[in-house]
Amino acid sequence: MSNRRTFAIISHPDAGKTTLTEKLLLTGGAIHLAGEVKARGQARRARSDWMKIEQQRGISVTSSVMTFEREGVTFNLLDTPGHEDFSEDTYRTLTAVDSAIMVIDAAKGIEPQTRKLFEVCRLRSVPIITFVNKVDREGRPVFELLDEIADMLALDVSPQAYPVGMGGEFEGVLDFASGCVARPEGPSKEFRGTRECEPAIPERFAEEIELAQIGYPEFDLEAYRNGDLTPVYFGSALKNFGVTELIEAIAQHAPPPRPQPAGDEQIPPSREEVTGFIFKVQANMDPNHRDRIAFMRQVSGTFKRGMKLTPSGLGKPVAIHSPILFFAQDREVADTAEPGDIIGIPNHGTLRVGDTLSEKNQIRFTGLPNFAPEILRRVALVDPTKTKQLRKALDDLSEEGVIQVFYPEIGGQWIIGVVGQLQLDVLVSRLSAEYKVEARLEQSPFATARWIRGDAKALDEFEKFNLTNLAKDRDGDLVFMAKSSWDVNYQQEKNPDLTFSATKER
Repeated sequence: MSNRRTFAIISHPDAGKTTLTEKLLLTGGAIHLAGEVKARGQARRARSDWMKIEQQRGISVTSSVMTFEREGVTFNLLDTPGHEDFSEDTYRTLTAVDSAIMVIDAAKGIEPQTRKLFEVCRLRSVPIITFVNKVDREGRPVFELLDEIADMLALDVSPQAYPVGMGGEFEGVLDFASGCVARPEGPSKEFRGTRECEPAIPERFAEEIELAQIGYPEFDLEAYRNGDLTPVYFGSALKNFGVTELIEAIAQHAPPPRPQPAGDEQIPPSREEVTGFIFKVQANMDPNHRDRIAFMRQVSGTFKRGMKLTPSGLGKPVAIHSPILFFAQDREVADTAEPGDIIGIPNHGTLRVGDTLSEKNQIRFTGLPNFAPEILRRVALVDPTKTKQLRKALDDLSEEGVIQVFYPEIGGQWIIGVVGQLQLDVLVSRLSAEYKVEARLEQSPFATARWIRGDAKALDEFEKFNLTNLAKDRDGDLVFMAKSSWDVNYQQEKNPDLTFSATKER
């Protein structure tokens, strides 16, 4: 039984994901001061958000990895972008985890972004533990929240705790397993470790609590690991309620590293060969060094520093001399790594998202797609002499998965594609800050893009008549740039021998 737990936190923006991340790290001993109370120049900015645009807007747009140990278990927490425009990057991060915590605001219930991320987890049968946050504030009735999770997500819910009152009436959180109530203390009414184990519970809450215990299914480990049941914890990340219970639930119930799909095969963690896949590339994590880090989820084998692994995109072995384990901006060199670990591999453009790394180069992990962009823009340079720098920047950022770049077959202006508007702001901000390139984004004549596949003759025929609508992506694959979805449907009907695909396996 492996002692690794690799998980992510999914939530709608503002449900409290960053605060919960930080409190998990505090409880796990990985940090000793919460961003909330950190004074001086770094004040009011959480440790896990380090990019400038994140600090300005208070959102997570890059996914980083934080590793910490507690009571013999190694936790790898992957921070997913909390903004809806980053669904593609988030999707790829969720391919690298074995379980997830879904954070829900007690006053708002399930919000659109939570639902979207949940669907991604369901596609991969990722088991989910639910944390209903902010119960120290006024919120919706507990049964209403539980029933909404059950109905909207088609999941069995199994409450593991219950808030004794909410908002002004809040008197603590009852843990069903121990029968103890975690009590608020001090003027800020936070949890400081006081648990009352033969609690006097006011009558108006006692009946509800009894109903919650008998009215919902008991926790069933198999149903949870299959993605059919979610245990529900209540708490307040800000006031420390429920955080310890959450870590303990992940340690006890969350699955150890799971097998990963490679075509028709599933690669188990017990396989001797070291294998893994790159789910993210991040440039310039350290502004003092123009570095590029590829994040690899290790699937099998015991990795040793200095080992040679072959990236599927390259075909020749690469020695990995300084693999990194992360904690936000702090890093340490990893001498060994086990299945489930996330290691950072410094590289100069040789490793790309979707690459498989292995000792024998005989397998390819599948399931890391590119999605067709929903917004397309032309890039115009303010200073035309910086074309070379722009090309380098766009290549870097498309390799990270922040944007996609399309090079038209006719005409010089490059087109970038994104899934959501915020990615455009991040692009302009990073071009200026990291690459010293000032650029404008202009309207493009195209609304969407599709990857085209088919036999050579049909493709040649299609190219002859549609050259002005064709481009190549950064892999050199042919892309049809469409002015509307009607355009796509029309071409599909006209060219039944070709497939127009909205996703492309990386």
